[in-house]
Amino acid sequence: MKNTLIIGGSSGIGAAIAANCAEAGHTVWATYHHHNTTLPGVTFHPLDVISDNITLDFLPEQLHHLVYCPGSISLRPFSRISPNDFLADYKLQVGGLVQVLQAALPKLKASGNASVVIFSSVAATTGLSYHTQVAATKGALEGLMRALAAELAPAIRVNCIAPSLTDTPLAAALLSTPEKRDANALRHPLKRIGQPGDIAAAALFLLSDQSSWMTGQVLAVDGGISTIR
Repeated sequence: MKNTLIIGGSSGIGAAIAANCAEAGHTVWATYHHHNTTLPGVTFHPLDVISDNITLDFLPEQLHHLVYCPGSISLRPFSRISPNDFLADYKLQVGGLVQVLQAALPKLKASGNASVVIFSSVAATTGLSYHTQVAATKGALEGLMRALAAELAPAIRVNCIAPSLTDTPLAAALLSTPEKRDANALRHPLKRIGQPGDIAAAALFLLSDQSSWMTGQVLAVDGGISTIR
């Protein structure tokens, strides 16, 4: 039985991962910030990742899996983004991960064979207009992931998933009309928008023993947009 924690597991990709892990027989805890929900086999707890007092005392002494999902999508011209906007994204995604991972580290180490999965974006390595805020934060996460993978090996594996646009509440404004959906689908070689299940399947693989010889890697699940033209 594997103990799994999903940070930001109440909707979108996080909820899909929590559901997949529960179906796979894991004991699953998930956190929410604004919106509580219910999923079969998942226990939810409130957590504000940018709080100064992160506690994970609801978890057992051993934690086998940690998935960090909080993120944002802010697409604007660079001239309209303030330094504080960049810092707010960094605080949520990088600072929040640092706090959660430091709180969970003793429990992850106690398992002796743990896996951590975090989320980047296709924008971290593919130059896209209006994505400077996304790219800056996700690029920092990829660098942090590689350094953590080196420092925490061999007891803890750390990998990253880099999706393209996925049909989640976070992306609702980008997919709010049939025309927007069609235009965004056509940008991808596979001619469709990503679904939460596409990303959740990749996350479950990175958590599982099937990926036991992978650490420090960025797995692109992006409809081919990062490598195919």
